[in-house]
Amino acid sequence: MSVASAAPPSLSLQQARLLQLAAQGLLQLPRRRARRGDVVAAIERMRLLQIDTIHVVARSPYLVLHARLGDYPTAWLDEALAGGRLAECWAHEACFVSAADFAWHRAWRDQRGNHWAHRHAERMHREQRSGMDGLLEGIRVSGPVRAADFARTEGKSESGWWAWKPEKRWLEAWFALGELMVLRRERFQRVYDLAERVLAQLDPPLDPAVTGLSSADLRRRFILDSVRALGVAQAAWVADYFRLKPRVTEHELAPLLATGELLAVPVQGWKVPGYVHRDHADLLERALRGRLRSSRTALLSPFDPLVWDRTRLQAMFDFEYTIECYTPAVRRRYGYYVLPILHRGHLVGRLDAKAHRGDGVFEIKSLHLEPGVAIEPGLLRDLAGAIIETARWHGTPEVRVTRTRPSTLARLLCAELRQLF
Repeated sequence: MSVASAAPPSLSLQQARLLQLAAQGLLQLPRRRARRGDVVAAIERMRLLQIDTIHVVARSPYLVLHARLGDYPTAWLDEALAGGRLAECWAHEACFVSAADFAWHRAWRDQRGNHWAHRHAERMHREQRSGMDGLLEGIRVSGPVRAADFARTEGKSESGWWAWKPEKRWLEAWFALGELMVLRRERFQRVYDLAERVLAQLDPPLDPAVTGLSSADLRRRFILDSVRALGVAQAAWVADYFRLKPRVTEHELAPLLATGELLAVPVQGWKVPGYVHRDHADLLERALRGRLRSSRTALLSPFDPLVWDRTRLQAMFDFEYTIECYTPAVRRRYGYYVLPILHRGHLVGRLDAKAHRGDGVFEIKSLHLEPGVAIEPGLLRDLAGAIIETARWHGTPEVRVTRTRPSTLARLLCAELRQLF
């Protein structure tokens, strides 16, 4: 008796999770202390690093890197930008990307034109052309500027791009349109200069060959980069990573399967195939054989690539998540700036924290474990270790626990924290 064809091996959902964590650099503890080059390497691995300015804990870009690198000086990210090894652009949202990848983003005119920031900037230039053109010419003559270099002449604003002083809005609009770039950051404030002057400092230099590529070639590159960054993905998840429009379909991915650039793999419980980049063929084989092991416990930023797509997050990790800093206080369930807790391949809870830097205190305002997560010694030990690691990195070594769910967790966690200090 013979079988004409055997069904391809399938990944369990947990194996798929481990493959995604491995691709994202979140599978295991760092094997050595971080080095300067690891910052750029981590961003190249993720393909981008989203920027957000909320700093009730660390600002998101620093926190995303901390989850992957462990203890590292945040100045390394700023130095990589100032040294031309990174650049800023609109991608998923405002992001850091490696200098080696920046040419692709600059050439991707269709993607940039579809982004809300680009559309808003074009409209602003039509309506406020005189002021914007005058600002650009001033920078051309006088050199780099910050928004803080311009005094506010109006009353205090509420919030949002539309409420900034005119010069701030114009700087952001020219940045979105590509005429200005970010030369460096000073205390996280952008320093803007003409794109031509910033481009001249990129390391490696801008690849001119990319400029002449078709929109189809550029889109194909971003699709492949998305799948590589995600480790394993459904077709419906691919477009979100770089905000591609229209959405990516299985039909569009078929030619990439034919060339071998993508591999298709069934995932148990999925009604659609999973896709893996050929660069991860070895990881896929290890996952299928059950040889990927997770040892990492970390606090994740709300803007971490692992969690920013809520649909993907729900399907991959069975974790329902909302960033509640944008939710009115009376409607928040978990807190203002809630960090998902990654523990050995699972998302086991969420932690609302605040770093009181002046007092050296890392306050855990609330900590919620997911339903069904058992309070085991290994979880307590790893969770306490991750909290202490994050608190010390913040320069807030004293940890205070205010509230937990279940309530019995507070006493047990505090006991574990005392043992580790």
